[in-house]
Amino acid sequence: MNAPPQLPSDSGARLARETREQFVAKLQAAVAPLYQALRSRMSELVQASPSTREMHERRDAMMSFERGGQGWAKAVVDAWQKALIPPTATARIRLESKSLELIGDDVVEQKILSSRLALAIGEKASFELNDLRVRMQYLEGGNELASTDVLRPEALAQMLIEQWIAAGLTRESWTLVQDVIHKHILEHVTEAYKAANQLLVSRGVMRDIDLSTRVRRGASAPGARHGGGPDAQHERGAVNSDFNAGATSGGTASPDSRPDAGMRSRPGGGVADETRLMTSNPPLARARARASGVLGRLKRLLSDQVVGYDNPPTRPSPALAQALANQITQIQAITEAAGVGSTVHEIVVYDDAAVQQVATDMRRRTVELKQKAETSNEKATIEIVALMFQSILSEERIPPAIRVWFARLQMPVLRVAISEPEFFGTLEHPARQLIDRMGSCVMGFDAAAIGGTALEVEIKRVVQVIEQYPETGRRVFQLVYDEFQRFLSRFLTDSAPTQRLVSVAQQVEQKETLAIQYTIELRSMLADLPVREEIREFLFKVWAEVLALSAVKNGPQHEETLALKTSASDLVWAASAKPNRQERARVIQDLPKLLQRLRQGMTLVNIQGKAQEAHIKIIGDTLADAFLSKTEAIPHAQIEVMAKRLAHLEDYVAKDPATDLPLDADSIELMLGIDASSIEVVADGGSRPSAAMLSWANELQLGTWFALDHNGATIQVQYVWRSDRRQLHLFATMGGRSYLIQARRLAAYLQAGLLLPAEEEALTVRATRDALAKLDANPERLLH
Repeated sequence: MNAPPQLPSDSGARLARETREQFVAKLQAAVAPLYQALRSRMSELVQASPSTREMHERRDAMMSFERGGQGWAKAVVDAWQKALIPPTATARIRLESKSLELIGDDVVEQKILSSRLALAIGEKASFELNDLRVRMQYLEGGNELASTDVLRPEALAQMLIEQWIAAGLTRESWTLVQDVIHKHILEHVTEAYKAANQLLVSRGVMRDIDLSTRVRRGASAPGARHGGGPDAQHERGAVNSDFNAGATSGGTASPDSRPDAGMRSRPGGGVADETRLMTSNPPLARARARASGVLGRLKRLLSDQVVGYDNPPTRPSPALAQALANQITQIQAITEAAGVGSTVHEIVVYDDAAVQQVATDMRRRTVELKQKAETSNEKATIEIVALMFQSILSEERIPPAIRVWFARLQMPVLRVAISEPEFFGTLEHPARQLIDRMGSCVMGFDAAAIGGTALEVEIKRVVQVIEQYPETGRRVFQLVYDEFQRFLSRFLTDSAPTQRLVSVAQQVEQKETLAIQYTIELRSMLADLPVREEIREFLFKVWAEVLALSAVKNGPQHEETLALKTSASDLVWAASAKPNRQERARVIQDLPKLLQRLRQGMTLVNIQGKAQEAHIKIIGDTLADAFLSKTEAIPHAQIEVMAKRLAHLEDYVAKDPATDLPLDADSIELMLGIDASSIEVVADGGSRPSAAMLSWANELQLGTWFALDHNGATIQVQYVWRSDRRQLHLFATMGGRSYLIQARRLAAYLQAGLLLPAEEEALTVRATRDALAKLDANPERLLH
């Protein structure tokens, strides 16, 4: 096509500035409604908190936003406005020099948070953004947008998070509400890019754009985002230099020579506990012994056949490093080309044929990389990692789409394995942990069940973040692993019925724990007081339950809860000896109100009808006896002390008593107010598990699939939730049925083999075993 007429340089500069000013003005219109939406969202999160601890954390975040939110909103507007003024040459040099300085973990995590938003913008507004890039290059003499240009998603997002932190808000609070931030920004930024293009077209700037000048940056071509053009590669290189500088300053841990170095230590552990754990649970013993054996074999293989394995370099050789950088971008394109269809949003669909195509291409690339390798250590590492990922790609129990995303991790993992040999020596390397966790979560799903779900989207996000920072080593793997763990805690309980059950289960644990704690404290309060046994029994067995349930439902300092606490001290005083007429008259006057509060309390815990009347009769008889008693009365000072302690009972009780919870389906139905027929409560009982098994029960990982043998039926269940005190554990089936199991019963089921992990080996352990089998049969392939 004919080239568009050139604008005078001064006209082009003025139009470019006008375009940026309009773009910023459109974005600034999003800030005020975003601020209000964030306030509403934080309030909703506090109300929907699944546990008391999370409620307090979310309330702190909400209060912090109330203090600093308006300042953040104003600072964002100011930052975008200042970004309209391009940096001087001196400022650009200063910025480039700063990019080479060492940076801390805080800055790294901020960059990751901003990159997540930038990725979302790139996907949502890909074509408008690419057209605007081309038109701005035309206006500004062919220069690519500067890294700090407000038109760039990376710069735009970075300013948002920088001002968030500067306003005294935390990264954790950003994570809580980032879905709202993303939604509002994406809605306005797409329109802002569109309006910018319309302005330029209306002024005669490139009405038609040759498709060959486009840079595809949509969801189907993230390679462009992560390294498509020269400017993108330069920026990514600068960021990676920062990451590497920070990593170098902190140093890396030396590999542990023990083959079982990656085995997680258990609380209260030691060799004796480990031994008991092994002997009391044969499946676990077998799994851990096999994992140790696999890693031990791999270490011996590398030590025996690879020269210099024990003293590896800290980074790949130059030729290999360049080849790896090129491969990451090419693999992104290959995996997307393997898709067999897409929606208007460019979400690619994969099948088994696509996985096979990707696997074949990855094998070819492995050969190319080994040709670039300069040492036997690099060649061996390339081969072993390639064989491990071949095994993962052939795992048919993982849906095809997830296997393709796993394939894109091969090159980042290879970088880590070359510079950090402990990847081969420990199961606790974050790269292994991430792949194992993601693999264990998706094993239970078929392609139809997982396609398009939040889990698939999160795995995709994790891979893209790792690809964006390929030279950061274990740090980016550790960061996204921690984020994935937090995601799982939300995703696994995302359905409305499960959320409600989790909320109630948490309340049940709190109520039962408080009841136990209140009973202990009441016993302590009454130890030295002359209180009739009947009143003691009522307070310990009934009123402690009443106080606990009211504290959970209404709050420990709620007016109704405080009134019930006062009733306890009133009852103790009323049931004590009354040697003078004034005290007897006071009891008679206050008795109707006291009995009414006692009835209300018993009704709260579902003690009604004949059971309630029986308690009232015992209390009435005891009070009548007190009128005739000649014993010494309880001094008012002691009653007042007791009343004060009751009012602040939570300050005196222990936080985590080692006590079983009396839980059943009736308790849940009482608190839910609905039929609990879809909930199977496996309450405490049966055999007593060992301490080692209790420790194991407390360390089960969310998302893992198990075979549950319960009442003669074997069901596939996924571990989806545990309570704050780890007293209650929830498992769910694909069909929607839930199993709420108490901690001791869970440990007993593990000990008896009634609850077995669906996979005895972690995904990367099995992949390592498969790689060793191939190398045993064909040892020459390791170095050639």
